[in-house]
Amino acid sequence: MNKQKSDNSKIRVEQAANGQLSTIKLGLDVHADTIVVVRSLDQSAPQPAQKFTPAKFSQWIKTQLAQGQEVHSCYEAGPFGYTLHRQLLQLGVKNIVVQPVCLDERHTGVNHDKSDARELALRLDRYVSGNTRALAVVRVPTPAEEQKRIASRQREQIKREVQRLAAQGRGLLLTQGHREKRGWWQGRRWQALHPALPAWLVERLEVFRRLLAALTDELKAATAALEAAAPAARPKGLGGLTYEVIEREVGDWNRFQNRPQVGSYTGLCGGISSSGNSHRLLSITKHGNVRLRTALVEMAWRLALWQRDGKLVRPWQPVLGNPKASKGARKKAVVARARQLAVDLGRWRTGRVTPQDLGWEMAGV
Repeated sequence: MNKQKSDNSKIRVEQAANGQLSTIKLGLDVHADTIVVVRSLDQSAPQPAQKFTPAKFSQWIKTQLAQGQEVHSCYEAGPFGYTLHRQLLQLGVKNIVVQPVCLDERHTGVNHDKSDARELALRLDRYVSGNTRALAVVRVPTPAEEQKRIASRQREQIKREVQRLAAQGRGLLLTQGHREKRGWWQGRRWQALHPALPAWLVERLEVFRRLLAALTDELKAATAALEAAAPAARPKGLGGLTYEVIEREVGDWNRFQNRPQVGSYTGLCGGISSSGNSHRLLSITKHGNVRLRTALVEMAWRLALWQRDGKLVRPWQPVLGNPKASKGARKKAVVARARQLAVDLGRWRTGRVTPQDLGWEMAGV
């Protein structure tokens, strides 16, 4: 048995040397300084892992293109973005970026770069053979889409940093017996507060105030830039900032082929647990884009005020307009509206329906 495997391995090596291979599959475990690669030649078992620097890997990948008719590769989406993906495509490699998952399915407790690259190579082999469920492929945005999305996400990061520093200042005040709310560092609030504080505490808080002032200016500038980029003609209740966040997170509405795909990407679809005669509905999956989901839920709440006569709002008015309705019932109604809102936005942005068809009252028209 071992002899047969050895013979098959030699045959594969000879075929690679003669450029007779049909497909080469590469599982990549990518890091900042190294790339661990596991290679599979045609239908053979994965070979031992190899480690390259990024520069060496670029040279090595060209030798693989000369050995096989097709070279496929994959790596997990993560902090390194899509630069490697675009470089591989430019060289002629059929690369895909996949959703990160736990690659130790058997929970053996052995999980390292080599095992991850090997598992990716095995799944890629099944994927190339036609089992498209072997890997969850991530849509790679265009460079223009990525740059726009980075701008909106940077604004969100600045906002979180403002909240973090403000909370640290409140925490420091609380340790000295002063309980303050948000905005303690702004204008009149600070003018009324600091005379009652000891000099050493004011000195420490001024550090936070200087940082918060600079970040607040950046936040206002980023918000203004996003709002200015939004078109004037949009549904009432859909602000310029929310519109741009939704558009930049989606990238291209034509990427979705049907309604379930839209709902799945937003993570607003209900989960299900079913086995035999047992059938139970669960809460929403929260599987997709969290930034998009947050923006859609916020917009759904606003539309309840600004689009009361819209087709999307009217069916839920008995719940949202009922003061006796429970908090849970209101949340369920808003989530359902947010999911349908994503579908309606996609139909509107792709030109399949008009705002009049959806019963929207438009602003800026």
